[in-house]
Amino acid sequence: MAACAFRRSIASQLSKVLDLPPENLIKSISAVPVSKKRHVADFQLSIASVTEDSSSDSSAQDLHRQAQKLAERTVLQQVLKDGSEYGVKSELFSAVPRQKAVIEFSSPNIAKKFHIGHLRSTIIGNFIANLKVALGHEVIRINYLGDWGMQFGLLGVGFQCFGNKEKLKSSPLQHLFEVYVQINKEAEDENVKKLAKDFFRKLEEHDEQTLSLWKQFRDFSIEEYIRIYKRLGVHFDEYSGESFYQEKSQEVLKMLEDKGLLQKTVKGTGIVDLSEKKDLSSFSTVVRSDGTSLYITRDLAAAIDRMNRHSCDTMIYVVRGLLLQCDFSTWYFWCQHVSFGLVQGMKTRRGEVVFLEDVLNEVRSRMLQNMASAKTTKEIENPMETAEKVGLAALIIQDFRGLLSSDYQFSWDRALQSRGDTGVFLQYTHARLHSLEQMHGNEQLTDVNVACLQEPDAISVLQHLLRYDEVLYRSSQDLQPKHIVSYLLTLSHLAAVAHKTLPVKGSAPDVAQARRCLFQAARSVLANGMKLLGITPVTQM
Repeated sequence: MAACAFRRSIASQLSKVLDLPPENLIKSISAVPVSKKRHVADFQLSIASVTEDSSSDSSAQDLHRQAQKLAERTVLQQVLKDGSEYGVKSELFSAVPRQKAVIEFSSPNIAKKFHIGHLRSTIIGNFIANLKVALGHEVIRINYLGDWGMQFGLLGVGFQCFGNKEKLKSSPLQHLFEVYVQINKEAEDENVKKLAKDFFRKLEEHDEQTLSLWKQFRDFSIEEYIRIYKRLGVHFDEYSGESFYQEKSQEVLKMLEDKGLLQKTVKGTGIVDLSEKKDLSSFSTVVRSDGTSLYITRDLAAAIDRMNRHSCDTMIYVVRGLLLQCDFSTWYFWCQHVSFGLVQGMKTRRGEVVFLEDVLNEVRSRMLQNMASAKTTKEIENPMETAEKVGLAALIIQDFRGLLSSDYQFSWDRALQSRGDTGVFLQYTHARLHSLEQMHGNEQLTDVNVACLQEPDAISVLQHLLRYDEVLYRSSQDLQPKHIVSYLLTLSHLAAVAHKTLPVKGSAPDVAQARRCLFQAARSVLANGMKLLGITPVTQM
């Protein structure tokens, strides 16, 4: 592209924020000559042509300061004008094609633990979905439940022996887990093995009575899941599961057979050779000797079905470690696996975590306790709800500070500190900035004189606000939330310092208004970033 086209594009952007005709600016924009000192910019703008206070003998230092002021003058206008779209409307995203993405996350197994690993998958998937939606992509959120397979043979037999219909209705996840643990103790017994196989075979044959019991397990469990996801601020567009693809997996087997990819072993199981040299050094079992399907077959059927139904551009699976090593759905279209590490040391007061709800209750009660003992805490309308939101922020920020693929050591004390790099500190900063707005009437700020913001603490906040779009862009490229987390923590620290050193009350009217504008912009960007991470900002604390 010729330099003139770039000049025109830059002038058109600048004209919006400087309120000057683009033709006045074009002649002041020039390409930067190549030099040994590697410039970061390709084009430069003559500041003298757009600022009133530039004299011909201005020093390079003065011009640099004026250029900085020019950038800062525009950023506040942009933040307040764009609101929740600030950063995502950036030029950085103009060349990014809008896509349709299917995101599969959380995916607990009915009858097994719904634990901290599922919390990681849930909050990661929710973050990726939030980010993609904010950037204008179409997103379908899918929770693919482990609701089929041999485990249901065992569970069915276990429920016939130890089950209780009332307990199933009132606390399905807890009760089914207890039943599953109990029957597993007898799983080596040949008679139990045979009964479990028979139960699962009847399920696959759609025996009415067996299917009816299984349906109760599933329906009651989903009701409880929805309640827990609501506490996390998470929703799904679709609850599917392995059961949906039991019949479709037969079509997949036929397709593999037609392509000459399905092989039979001596034992009668069906396998697919995944090795490069076709020497069976790496293979995947796709059908048992009795003809029943396996997880991998159903998963492949699900991937093909989603592609056909949703006509999506990409599918993102949020999975732990290398669970999908053998996933050969990539033969057909592009799938992206976002893997995550283990959380170590997560215990509640009652001991090891079995259920995610125990974690949510624990973080809420610890937060309530901390809020009650804090001297700064005012009378809050709904302390329970606030403690829940602040507690969830604490969990999310501790989880998202590092690379998702890394394991991390969980610490309640570290997560719940009100100072330092924590979710509690983000919430506290947001609540303080919000109360500052309320204190000063919350009226619309117009004709703000940004030149009043001369102090280094104000300029630090402005310079940081300028970088928000770059941070969003980085996270959109590698799907890592840590860039946004780090940005928001720095923003909170800078805003906290500015809040102390730049009083609104008692300042001259135009200074007070400019400072209010600064704090409002900081709170707006802080809230936007927190929402992307899956955190609901609180207004009182």
